[in-house]
Amino acid sequence: MRVLPVGDLALLVELADGDEAQALHAELLRRRAAGLIRVREIVPAARTVLLDGLDDLDRVGAELTALDIPPLSARAEAVLEIPVRYDGPDLVDVAARWRVPVTEVARIHSAAEFRVAFCGFAPGFGYLTGLPEHYGVPRRDTPRTAVPAGSVALAGPYTGMYPRTSPGGWQLIGTTDAVLWDHARVPAALLTPGVRVRFVPVSDAR
Repeated sequence: MRVLPVGDLALLVELADGDEAQALHAELLRRRAAGLIRVREIVPAARTVLLDGLDDLDRVGAELTALDIPPLSARAEAVLEIPVRYDGPDLVDVAARWRVPVTEVARIHSAAEFRVAFCGFAPGFGYLTGLPEHYGVPRRDTPRTAVPAGSVALAGPYTGMYPRTSPGGWQLIGTTDAVLWDHARVPAALLTPGVRVRFVPVSDAR
């Protein structure tokens, strides 16, 4: 762990990998809820966690470096189920990389339980971890200029869902009708860091 000051009110914690970042994020949320730390924002990323709105950087930094971070465990909260039609244009390519029949992609993907590691790229876009490492796939050699909203996609160790039509280079394996970002909803984002997610296969019928 490395703790770096960011301006006068924030600390950036660098960690060895995404699992450590998710574990620290979960522990910091728990400590804030228990009144053990006063911080305005706790923002996870791939291998970092940003704490913004601190009043004593030196004290909190020392506490962080001495912190015994428990490993992630399944929480009591319900799993968010996302219906998916496994009809993506890259399904055949993903099946070939996984060395399985095309029909197995849906079974493998929907059998995993995912967790939102962090958010970014676009409002409502979550980076979900949960697939075993050997199912990671590279981004496409040539990104698409327009990926339809609701596309379910893979890149590296992550699964993501496009909240709106935008360029993208991820491998598209399916489609969901879930509304990932809604200004009228509180919170607007369906996915937030730490949320548990499971994908549920549905038929092509709408």
